Amino acid sequence: MVDLTKHMKKGLAEQKPGQILAFAAYTNKISDIVKFTIGEPDFNTPEHIKKAAEASIANNHSHYAPSNGTPGLRKVAADFLAEKYDPSEILITNGVTESIYDFLTAVLNPGDVVLVPTPIFPLYIGDALSMGATVEQIDTSDDGFKLTPAKLQAALDKYGDRVKALVMNYPTNPTGVMYSQAELDALADVVRDKPIFVLADEIYSELNYDQPHASMEKTLHDQVVLMNGVSKAWAMTGYRIGVVAAPKPILDQIAKIHQAITTTEPTPMQDAAEEALVNGKDDALPMKKEFQKRRDVLYDGLTKLGFECVKPKGAFYIFAKIPAGLEQDDTKFIYDLAEKGHVAVIAGSFFAKGGAGYIRLSYATSMDQIKEGLKRLEKYVAENKQ
Repeated sequence: MVDLTKHMKKGLAEQKPGQILAFAAYTNKISDIVKFTIGEPDFNTPEHIKKAAEASIANNHSHYAPSNGTPGLRKVAADFLAEKYDPSEILITNGVTESIYDFLTAVLNPGDVVLVPTPIFPLYIGDALSMGATVEQIDTSDDGFKLTPAKLQAALDKYGDRVKALVMNYPTNPTGVMYSQAELDALADVVRDKPIFVLADEIYSELNYDQPHASMEKTLHDQVVLMNGVSKAWAMTGYRIGVVAAPKPILDQIAKIHQAITTTEPTPMQDAAEEALVNGKDDALPMKKEFQKRRDVLYDGLTKLGFECVKPKGAFYIFAKIPAGLEQDDTKFIYDLAEKGHVAVIAGSFFAKGGAGYIRLSYATSMDQIKEGLKRLEKYVAENKQ
């Protein structure tokens, strides 16, 4: 009998399964565990958006939408992202997950180099590697978890014209850090007028706590492929609506990949997303206010227990360094904490270079769960610190 698994795509067997989801599934087996694992808002989708989806179904919007998205959604998405975009420069995808895949598939050839500031959500790395690209992980842990122009320039000097793309995510998963506009402008200056695309993942743009949202698109429009969506700020993760924005010649090529793998997104979900962007501009405000309260409680609690943290400026994650005296292997630490303390967090090393020795906690969970989790963590630290 032929073992066909040996004849599949080269390198696929060496790719690790999703460690975050695997650990989350493992913790499901532990009763009464407090979870700080998955980055999904615990709020419900606003009622007016749900009613829009229901009305879409009732009105028989059940047929194929145009491949790039419904005209209505593309128009309001263009207005939501920036005045510089035309609806013809908008593509609607199956969440930002598909946006990332479409973009990388459209631009990468084997041997191309993708620059990725780390720690970062691992999806970008896995996608790029599966396409035969080289991923240069730029460790930002010594720079407040922000990419610096000097480190970016060093990577360009190392790889020269092999560099095809730079990945930027802000506010950032897993650290919650946010760049100022000046910091993004300085990075833009390094790659300006070079044949380098910038993937700007701004899915957490509406969850900035201390400043207006900044964007590389504002000063590097012609090179930026901007990504956003309704999952995080409107608690619509299950609706699976992502948005890609780029100059039309670039977007037209990306859209070819979308057409091949997805064709189009469900029409009722697009109608719901249109409602969110038209009549739900303030929907994120009460969620953001609550996330800030949770951030402050969790940050204060962790620092009192000896965890060093950069205070998050956006999103709903906090990245905490494991204190001395506790298990420093972060993977061993999270399994031990889950088993003994009944608290689930994510290992920092799951987020690539610079993450070892840290843990990520998502505070997209209730205040009661956060307080209970801190009590359990305090007990665990007291019993296990040497």
